Amino acid sequence: MSEIDAGMVAAEVASEVSGPTNRLEIGRARLRKEDAKLITGQTNWTDNIQFPGMVHMAVLRSPMAHAKISRVDVSAALQRTGVIAAYSGADLAGEQGSLPCAWPVTPDMKQPAHPPLAVDEVRYVGDGVAVVIARDRYAAADALEAIEVDYEPLPAVVDMEEALKDEVLVHTDAGTNRCFTWPFANGDYDAAAKQADVVVKRRFIQQRLIPTAMEPRGVVVAPLAASEEYTVYSTTQIPHILRLMLAMVTGTPEQKLRVVAPDVGGGFGSKLNVYAEEVLALLVARRLGRPVKWTESRSEGYQATIHGRDQIQDIEVAAKKDGTLLGLKVELMADMGAYLQLVTPGVPILGAFMFNAIYKMQAYSFTCHGVFTTKTPTDAYRGAGRPEATFGIERMMDELAVELGMDPMELRKKNWIKHEEFPYDTISGLTYDSGNYEAATAKAMQLFDYDGLRREQTERRDRNDPVQLGIGISTFTEMCGLAPSRVLGSLSYGAGGWEAASIRMLPTGKVEVVTGTAPHGQGHVTAWSQIAADALGVPFEDIEVVHSDTRAAPQGMDTYGSRSLVVGGVAVHLACGKVIDKARRVAAHLLEAAEADLEFAAGTFSVKGSPEASMPIQQVALATFASHNMPEGMEPTLNSDYVMDPENFSFPHGTHLCAVDIDMETGFPTIRSYVAVDDVGKVINPLIVEGQVHGGIAQGVAQALYEEAVYDAEGNLTTGSLVDYYVPSAADLPHFTTDRTETPATSNPLGVKGVGEAGTIASTPAVVNAIVDALRPHGVNDVRMPCSPERIWRALQSATGGGS
Repeated sequence: MSEIDAGMVAAEVASEVSGPTNRLEIGRARLRKEDAKLITGQTNWTDNIQFPGMVHMAVLRSPMAHAKISRVDVSAALQRTGVIAAYSGADLAGEQGSLPCAWPVTPDMKQPAHPPLAVDEVRYVGDGVAVVIARDRYAAADALEAIEVDYEPLPAVVDMEEALKDEVLVHTDAGTNRCFTWPFANGDYDAAAKQADVVVKRRFIQQRLIPTAMEPRGVVVAPLAASEEYTVYSTTQIPHILRLMLAMVTGTPEQKLRVVAPDVGGGFGSKLNVYAEEVLALLVARRLGRPVKWTESRSEGYQATIHGRDQIQDIEVAAKKDGTLLGLKVELMADMGAYLQLVTPGVPILGAFMFNAIYKMQAYSFTCHGVFTTKTPTDAYRGAGRPEATFGIERMMDELAVELGMDPMELRKKNWIKHEEFPYDTISGLTYDSGNYEAATAKAMQLFDYDGLRREQTERRDRNDPVQLGIGISTFTEMCGLAPSRVLGSLSYGAGGWEAASIRMLPTGKVEVVTGTAPHGQGHVTAWSQIAADALGVPFEDIEVVHSDTRAAPQGMDTYGSRSLVVGGVAVHLACGKVIDKARRVAAHLLEAAEADLEFAAGTFSVKGSPEASMPIQQVALATFASHNMPEGMEPTLNSDYVMDPENFSFPHGTHLCAVDIDMETGFPTIRSYVAVDDVGKVINPLIVEGQVHGGIAQGVAQALYEEAVYDAEGNLTTGSLVDYYVPSAADLPHFTTDRTETPATSNPLGVKGVGEAGTIASTPAVVNAIVDALRPHGVNDVRMPCSPERIWRALQSATGGGS
């Protein structure tokens, strides 16, 4: 915890002990409402849910990356004690449908069928082949070994460049492993390159990552046989989208489906999906008429839950000798894995709009090739395309600075959009509404002591110190609040980006906020309560937030892409405004005043010039409930709804600086100092913002230094457990110094921007730039992530002729 966090917590605890005040809630570091039940063990995880007569499902998964299925025999499994049913893919072929992909990025995109259980062919290790249903999870798991499967092995293909040769086809009927090619261009890059004094070309690898949420995935389906209704409890980020997709895939009438996301222990995009197990559990519950539960093991999840990143980036940047950027060219290969999950092909496309980042240039060319391989499908992982883009451009800015002999910070300052130039139409076609890169960077450099560390770095280099210092920079922005429906439509996305909120004014003056967002650690209950408290003038403690249940909160587009506050929170604010408009009419009637003569402040209506003639909104709520004396023609309710569809994305930004010490004998890197100054617009709750930034930085550092999903040539995941896949603990992470500047968004009335992914987007290039900066005098200009001590040591040995 940083000093700013500790100070905020202490102040807030003191405030809550001393009692409520009349100060505004927005901007207050409120302790989270959600945390009490979490820390006292009163949570309701999906795996905690029990029903009478509930049975358990286990999935038999392919041990082969690519093979024909010639036979599946479940008969022996059916003889095992406690086993109730067992099904192969062929048994369910007529009803299991195909898992959905909602983002056909090009008209000719290859979108192969994706059966929840493979029928004729398996295409990655972990592909489901059969299911066993038993009275307990252990009997179900044990019975899997009794299922007989005959495979005819086929070649695997795990390398994207090899896959594009089409010598081994993942989907024979597609005729190619090229899923799509998506081009974008603005300006003439070739002409810009000809004008340039220098053109820098580099290749970067975004390694494959495995989201490791604290809670594994799970699903419980409870049928109500008499009415053919089903309640699906799932560890999902998207209960509303999941309900729709389950209806479409299984043919179950949508009105007969209720989806509940109970307490969800993290997601990071891995639970932003419609998974085979959710479909299978629903089909089994429908067949058996009994509640069905499935919970993955960690190693099972590493095979069957989506992976993230996995890109090859070939990037060129063209510039004048004074550092002026002229153009940027990006050729991207993105690994889809064996199938397309919900938004798989759209993830790298999101990055297309962010490679230009905060910089001005006259030409931009981007081409993305989606590629099928015999690996676990990829999809959104915290940041979803934007960390990859930010890494690419921020690494290139450092590379260009070296070519030009410029300080990398001065190069950035020369090319970024100045604060007086906003709103700014970027080369990628977006309009940045607001920003102040100068202010964030100045504060970060001061906190970091940038000039002092540069001096120390020079001194260490001059004396050939055995521990060298590297300084890394990441000046970033991101597009978040994934929302404007018309924009998503222009990109062929299968849904809109709106969000819904309802405000229920109860007769006692208490408030229920119903939101379509689906929190799983973000603090929506607390932040939405703060927004509503200020808007309505009611106490924070008098507000409850209802969410993540399609029956209780029937309208919503859920939580991902740093959209919840910018879309969902703003919807809450605007719905409160409609409540006040209704209440104003009732209060004017009861106070025998004109509506135009009423003022509303701190939760009370008063008559201008006659402050003694007043009525708090709680009294208006009770009078409306009684409805004894209502304005003519008005419905007796203050309850109001608002569906928010923003006019633009939001664009938080910031400057992250990292200092790394590297032992030149062992290659061991140590993050000595990390400073993050973020600008996320108007802050609702500083404590929540700090938590999001800290968590985001941790995941970005993890990519830079620790995490990588590795496959062998036969398509086996060799990092299939936490023994081999290195997820850092708190002990592995440095102290973070965090601060903020505040440039309100102009695209929404709260002035807010997203924060959930900012730390992840900014931190990876900051760390890697620092490592490369330390090694550059020794001839190293890149280290492939994760930058482990071995990789750093080998890079040094190779550059200095020491061998490997």
